[in-house]
Amino acid sequence: MESNLEEGIKSKVLNVDSVESWDSCFNQATSQGSPIVVHFTASWCMPSVAMNPIFEELASTYPDVLFLTVDVDEIKEVASRMDVKAMPTFVLMRNGAQVDKLVGANPDEIKKRIDSFVQSSRVYVA
Repeated sequence: MESNLEEGIKSKVLNVDSVESWDSCFNQATSQGSPIVVHFTASWCMPSVAMNPIFEELASTYPDVLFLTVDVDEIKEVASRMDVKAMPTFVLMRNGAQVDKLVGANPDEIKKRIDSFVQSSRVYVA
């Protein structure tokens, strides 16, 4: 039974592949009041790649948060706009502003940060 479910579930993480796509996701989430978590990654960076399944798992855990992945080599402009200098970098945003930033592949820390970020976001919504 589980295998059928697996096939039906597509990624909860949106891969942003252009500046236009970034602006569109960003503006939509901001206007809807959705919190955003961004994983700035690079295909050649093994710690970044290793964080992908963890990021995916977090996206499934928090359906009311928009999870985005940005490959810094594909869209350097967004990386420089967000002042991202190392991979992986995780940026937590609310209402169009950066609330938190974590540099490095630290699964436990990113889970903690996202959890407290989501808890504080829920207060805003109520």
